[in-house]
Amino acid sequence: MTTSLSTSAPPTTHHPLSFTQQFLRLFDQGDGQGPFSARYNIVVGWRVRGRLDVETLHRAINEVAAKHDSLNATITRGDGVAHQTIQPPSPARLLVVDLPRAAQEYRGRKAEELLTEIESGSYSLQELPHLRAVLGRFDDEDAVLALIVHHTAGDGWSMQLLIRDIVTCYARLRGHDVPEQPVARPYHEYAAWQQENAGSKAAVAARGYWREKLRGARMLSVRTDHARSEGLGKVCPVYRFTLTKELSEEALAFAKRNRSSPFMVLLAAYNVLLQRLTGATDLVVPAITSGRGQPEFHETVGPFFNFLPLRTDLTGCETFRQVVDRTRGTCVEAYAREIPFLQIAAESPELMAEAALDDRALCALQVWQFATVMEGERIGDLAVEEVRGRLFSQPNGTDIPDGALLTFDIDPSGEIYGNFAYNSNLFTESSIMSMVAELSGILRYGVAAPDSPME
Repeated sequence: MTTSLSTSAPPTTHHPLSFTQQFLRLFDQGDGQGPFSARYNIVVGWRVRGRLDVETLHRAINEVAAKHDSLNATITRGDGVAHQTIQPPSPARLLVVDLPRAAQEYRGRKAEELLTEIESGSYSLQELPHLRAVLGRFDDEDAVLALIVHHTAGDGWSMQLLIRDIVTCYARLRGHDVPEQPVARPYHEYAAWQQENAGSKAAVAARGYWREKLRGARMLSVRTDHARSEGLGKVCPVYRFTLTKELSEEALAFAKRNRSSPFMVLLAAYNVLLQRLTGATDLVVPAITSGRGQPEFHETVGPFFNFLPLRTDLTGCETFRQVVDRTRGTCVEAYAREIPFLQIAAESPELMAEAALDDRALCALQVWQFATVMEGERIGDLAVEEVRGRLFSQPNGTDIPDGALLTFDIDPSGEIYGNFAYNSNLFTESSIMSMVAELSGILRYGVAAPDSPME
């Protein structure tokens, strides 16, 4: 299905890459694997209720895709100076499929199965725009809308902006009186701002902090089940799990009582796990942050995520509360001085040394707690709610460039869901499951008896 674009095409222009895009070049393995491959995507789905006009939906998707430059940019990389080129807008793909008829109580499972199938697919980085959509219809008034964006062009925050803009644009095209959305600054302006800000007084001070903070440090890596030199084929399975409702509530309540964010408490438990796995007490854990520190770019679609090395010394910590206190101090200091990882790494050249070892890999941590902008809200004809709390593991998901990534998703209901995505050429599922089981035990004991000696 193709519709004409209402936005005039901008001239083709070259722009520098952002620091996030440059960071991804560290893991570049060519177009077949890694962050520039057809498998490095982010997929998010929403249940859409209300009678849906497919033609109008496609027009709305095209209009939204046309206004965000990151979705229409090609990236040139290699030996020379890498850059991104903004191309004239082109129609986005929308695939419409009829889902098997199912009773209402089973449709959540079917929606998850659709997202799993989409995540196992490939979507060429060369095909623009970097936004694609799949509409799975249960019936005329109940559907699943999945958006697919290449991770070099967007992030989790971007997906929330896109669904809001698409549904709002759809309502406007259907004749509803809806508020105008805030004007989004182009992503290439953010990349330029980063370059200009790199020499600011604040950035220089932050680099000095990281230089001292990471003196003699190595990013913590864990022993893998398979060495890279074995040359095994790589896929990226996802092991999904759920903390019990009771444990989720206790962990969130503990965080509130101790003036900590949920991320700090979860990182503290992860620190204890990594200490047990490696025997180290000086822990430098790679954490994925939103990188959205500049309010003027909060409406911008693009990859802002950052790789922040959080160094915590657990020497002398005997209780979980002490670990949380140390971890909180680490986070407060680091967040106040956050700069792009490439600038941090330049101040600590040996930081990634262990991550390059044949039988070691990084296991990064991220916690999603973004405000969901479309949580059952009705705009015009449609009510939209994100598909959250996915429960089923899958044999192959979107690409993890190297190592493993543990993600916690804090649902608005207060439940905490987790998924552990990993490279199958490095880790086995049994090892990943064992890590999750031990981490859950650490958290359960820690929040229940925070002042008792840790086992």
